Amino acid sequence: MVFAMEGGLWLHRHVYRGQPMAHLVSTDRERLLAYGREVGLPREHLQYKPLKDPRTGIRRDAWHWDLVGEFLPSR
Repeated sequence: MVFAMEGGLWLHRHVYRGQPMAHLVSTDRERLLAYGREVGLPREHLQYKPLKDPRTGIRRDAWHWDLVGEFLPSR
């Protein structure tokens, strides 16, 4: 998560209702959009959600895509 807070792309894997999925998260919206263009992620599905920086406790602007199915990278 700290990597995402510094503008990197963080892939956070989890399971939702028994289905594997991931969030691709960053505070750098343009970097996320550039990655999305390269792999075909729909821009309109990018979601805004402020996150609390674990180092400071301060909420920061952040964005993420929910990745499921064909958009979920293999391990």
